[in-house]
Amino acid sequence: MPDTNWTTRPWHRDWLQARANELFDLFQRNAVNPKGGFYDLDASGRPYGHIRHLHQTSRMVHCFAIAAKLGRPGAETIVDHGMRYLWEGHRDRKSGGYCWSLDDDGFKDDSKQAYGHAFVLLAASDAAMIGHPLAKDMLADVTGVLNIRFWDEHYGAVSEEFARNWAKISDYRGQNSNMHLTEALIAAFEATHDAAYLDKAKRIATLIIRTHAASLDYVVAEHFDEQWKIDKGYKGSDMFRPAGTTPGHWLEWSRLLAQLWVLDGRREAWMIDAAEQLFRSAVNRGWDEAKGGFYYTLDFENQPAITHKIWWPVTEAIGAAAFLNALKPDSFYEHWYRKLWDFSAIHFIDPANGGWFPELGDDLKPFDRFFTGKPDIYHALQASLIPLFPATGSLMRAIS
Repeated sequence: MPDTNWTTRPWHRDWLQARANELFDLFQRNAVNPKGGFYDLDASGRPYGHIRHLHQTSRMVHCFAIAAKLGRPGAETIVDHGMRYLWEGHRDRKSGGYCWSLDDDGFKDDSKQAYGHAFVLLAASDAAMIGHPLAKDMLADVTGVLNIRFWDEHYGAVSEEFARNWAKISDYRGQNSNMHLTEALIAAFEATHDAAYLDKAKRIATLIIRTHAASLDYVVAEHFDEQWKIDKGYKGSDMFRPAGTTPGHWLEWSRLLAQLWVLDGRREAWMIDAAEQLFRSAVNRGWDEAKGGFYYTLDFENQPAITHKIWWPVTEAIGAAAFLNALKPDSFYEHWYRKLWDFSAIHFIDPANGGWFPELGDDLKPFDRFFTGKPDIYHALQASLIPLFPATGSLMRAIS
């Protein structure tokens, strides 16, 4: 293998920047809903639908805050549009918290989801880093909701879901919401320098990874009961809570643990060790060696369960490979970084309409089972930008 990484080569860096700008162009041009929030995009990149989901609104704020910090014209207008919809639309002024979805007539699903609140914290943190006028109040508001309503101090993680009036919906506990809260807590720490955010992120990581994933030889369990015991028999929806394990989440955790290791002054060895172990576990167990791509889910014998190839695990693997290779240079990570982009460029990136195909069937052709149209900008954008910046924390921290 050549002795220079792709991420140091000017042509590759230009190619990554072009991919990021294509995504920014697509969503800046087509996703803004003049009635508030953002449209979904169909397979051609055109706006459709009228339901706005909390995580999607928040992710648009996150991505265009990154764009604003990069100096992209028009990005701050997108951030402002999203922040106002979070504050004036999704926020429940009566009972507190942020409701899951809205349409033009008001709340569509008024449940309060930890997953959604994690992304509100991410959006508010990023908006604070570019000086948005609503960011300070939103950051304080969502932090209070998370601390009072969701956070379980005994276990060091958040509960999953509540009704609008904060009545308990279920005893289910999920790692996915806690993983994304870890991402948001890191961003909040970077925005405020308040160590309480980082301490919570470390507690979640300790529970999900150091306690549970390590006991499973670095397989991340997804589903738990209210005592945080693994529920191997859980069968939720195939899209959001599929049975078994999801290798893409092992890869997300790989990068997040590496970021925690960088940011935490103690640089605890278990974090970076687990980051490396999770990456290797995912590519060794989750990659389809015959066809390419990551299986969406595995069973607890590490055999493929849902074999369709979804776009976001590959993007998360790209970010993790780049981040780890910067911190712990190794030809193994460089090999996988190139292999992942090779597969994505051939199969996932849509050259005709922009964006990425969200899902491939077993023949590696675009296929609609779980996702329709163009997925949101969040995962693919981070894959395009993380390799361009130092591995010093989140993109918002690294871009300066």
